[in-house]
Amino acid sequence: MKRTFYNVLNTGGVLLMLLLLWRALIWALSIPPYMLPTPLAVAQTVIHRFPSLANSFYITALAAASGLLASIFVGTAIALIFAQSRWLRLMFLPYTILLQTVPIVAIAPLIIMWAGAGLFAVTLITFIICLAPIIANTTQGLVSVDENMVNLFLMQNASGAQILWKLRLPHALPSLFTGVRIASGISVIGAITGELFAGSSSIGQGGLGYSITYALAQLQTDYLFALVLAATVLGFMFFFAVMFLEYYFLHNWHESARKTESQ
Repeated sequence: MKRTFYNVLNTGGVLLMLLLLWRALIWALSIPPYMLPTPLAVAQTVIHRFPSLANSFYITALAAASGLLASIFVGTAIALIFAQSRWLRLMFLPYTILLQTVPIVAIAPLIIMWAGAGLFAVTLITFIICLAPIIANTTQGLVSVDENMVNLFLMQNASGAQILWKLRLPHALPSLFTGVRIASGISVIGAITGELFAGSSSIGQGGLGYSITYALAQLQTDYLFALVLAATVLGFMFFFAVMFLEYYFLHNWHESARKTESQ
């Protein structure tokens, strides 16, 4: 408890120092508000424009969460198939790595052209950017089971399905959560990137990426900073939600969660 208090105190102290440095730079360099607003101006903008900020936050959160959940289900299913067939794994797994190296900004205009602007296109872009880490990490966890454990199951006349569901899949859960942690962070990036290209299906209404484009065009720098802050909060929410689920499912039996708990 004392360690948690000191960690919170240290984090708050660092944040306060950064805010003071931000304000001091504006004063020392005489930076105009349209280039760099003060922390107080950003805070006032968050309060005054909270309804529109919350609406944009909700739209981006919906697209990011939908794409992330879809990537988890599809990526896990593909990894299960790869784990069952070494031939398929050797043939198709490199293409999932290739998918991860393709810049999303390069294919986002094509996806929007095919799927149309709006929430579905943004969700699809998020799904694509989140899929590769789920497949790669889950596949690695499924195929890295100790052969002695597999032989033990075979000695008990376990079927292939029983080995998969009762041995390989539980063993792969930590790797799956590693992939989900990576995907949870980039899901927000994917959603905002999609919104920068897709805009909105309704005029005047859109997610954080759409609002960022609008604020930049109007030189509303204080609102732009508020939107960036909202995107950061959304990313933290996704990350800590995944961390909580990982602890919930693993802390009773897996060493990694127990180490986290004891620290």
